[in-house]
Amino acid sequence: MAEKSRRPSVSIVGAGRLGTALAVALSKSGYPIEAVLARRSSSARNTARLLGGKTSSLGVSQLAQLPPSRLIIISTPDDAIGLIARRLADLQPGKPNNRIFMHTSGALSSEALTPLAAKGFAVGSLHPLLAVTSPQNGIQPLNNAFWCIEGEPAARKVARGIVRDLRGESFSIKADKKPLYHAAAVMASGHVVALFDIAIEMLVSSGLTAERARELLLPLVESNTRNLSTLDPARALTGTFARGDFSTVQRHLLALSTSGLREALVVYKLLGARSMVLAEKKIQRQAVKKIKKQLETPPAPEKAQSSSKMQKANKRSRQKGRRT
Repeated sequence: MAEKSRRPSVSIVGAGRLGTALAVALSKSGYPIEAVLARRSSSARNTARLLGGKTSSLGVSQLAQLPPSRLIIISTPDDAIGLIARRLADLQPGKPNNRIFMHTSGALSSEALTPLAAKGFAVGSLHPLLAVTSPQNGIQPLNNAFWCIEGEPAARKVARGIVRDLRGESFSIKADKKPLYHAAAVMASGHVVALFDIAIEMLVSSGLTAERARELLLPLVESNTRNLSTLDPARALTGTFARGDFSTVQRHLLALSTSGLREALVVYKLLGARSMVLAEKKIQRQAVKKIKKQLETPPAPEKAQSSSKMQKANKRSRQKGRRT
C-alpha cells in the first residue's frame, strides 16, 4: 500500500469515452481520482459513480472548484484543450507548485498547454494508441497498450509511471511530429473502418445484405492482422497484386466502373498502386508496369458514370444492416 500511496492524486477534465475509461483504469491501479469534470454534470456524475469512493463530480462552470490534485489530465475534444488550458492557467496562483498538467490528444503536442507552461507548470501529453469505442470497452485495453508520451521532463516522468502501472509500453514523439503520428494512427484505425465499410458496400452491390457482408469480411481482416503480427507488409501482402495478376485487376476495374461505386474505384486504384510498391520485388517488372499503367488509366466516360439508384439502394441496405 505504501507504493500506491506515492502515486499522484488525479483530477480529470472530460468524461467522454477515453476520459472515463482512463479514470477507471487509473483508479484500479491505485491512483486516487479526486474529481471528474465534464461539460454536462450528469456525465461527470456517471463517471464518478463508476469510480466509487469520494470522487467529486463537477460541471464545466465549476472549473474553479477543481481540487488541487497533483496531476490534472485534460481529456476533452482537441478543440477545447486550448480553452481549458487558458481557463486553468487563469485560476492558478502566481507561484507554481509541483502540479502537472497533461492532455490525451494524439494530434496535439504539449504546446496546446502553453498558458500553463507560461505559469511555470510542467506540461505534457499522454495518448493511448488504441480505439476506444465506449468507456466500458476501453478500460481493459488501456492495460497493456502502447502510449505516446511527450512534453517536459517532469511530465514525461509521471506519464511513464502511469504507463508502467497500467502494464503498458511508452514511446516518445517530438512535439512537431504529433500530427503526423496521429495521422498514421487514423490511417491504421479509422481509415481501416472506412475501408471496411467500402468493402461492405461492394458486397451489397453484389447482392448480399450488409449484415452478411460484415460477417464474411471480418475473418479476412483478422487473418491479415495475424499475418502482420509476424510479417512485414511486403511479405504479408497476398492476393491479386501480390501475384501481379493483370487480367484480374482489369476485371476489378471494369466491375467497379460499371457498378456506380466511384469511391470504391478511387480507393481501389490508390491502394492498388501502393500494393504494387510492396509487390514489385516479388513479381516480374513487366507485370508491374502493366498493372501500374492500368491503374492510372481513367475509365471510359460511359463506364465512369455513377448509378444514383444503385448507390441509394446500397446505402439503404447498409443502414438496414447496421440497425439489425
